[in-house]
Amino acid sequence: MKITEALLAEHVVFHNLFDYVERAAPRLRTLGEIRTLAGLLNAMQESHGQIEDELVMEPLAHCLDNLGQNEAIHAEHQHIEEVLAQVRSSRDLKQAKKLLHTAVVVSRQHFDREERVIFPLAEKWLKPKTLQTLGSEWVAKRKQVVG
Repeated sequence: MKITEALLAEHVVFHNLFDYVERAAPRLRTLGEIRTLAGLLNAMQESHGQIEDELVMEPLAHCLDNLGQNEAIHAEHQHIEEVLAQVRSSRDLKQAKKLLHTAVVVSRQHFDREERVIFPLAEKWLKPKTLQTLGSEWVAKRKQVVG
């Protein structure tokens, strides 16, 4: 499996989670529930982001720099982390829900950028064998998480 295929599969899981959060959050009645969803999103995105940075962003750093995408991608990661941290520290239910919604919207936009720009760039600039090797590394890293 190529690294781009593996990460796109993870994106499908995230998109389903984002759909769930958008449906469930308005009905939640406590800060604890909203904070739990924010913590879940943060933990999943942190794990995904670390692997994505190591296996795709680093090998493409020179291309991303030339396109002006490297800083934008990292700024989006930082923004998402900050908004989720604000959700987890919020003391106001309405504000926490609004922040969680913002985190989901920004995350969707970020994933869209990766799917439209980063993954096609990887397919164009990395050799098929490299994509396969990075996919195998992804499998090994995911086995460490579950194993």
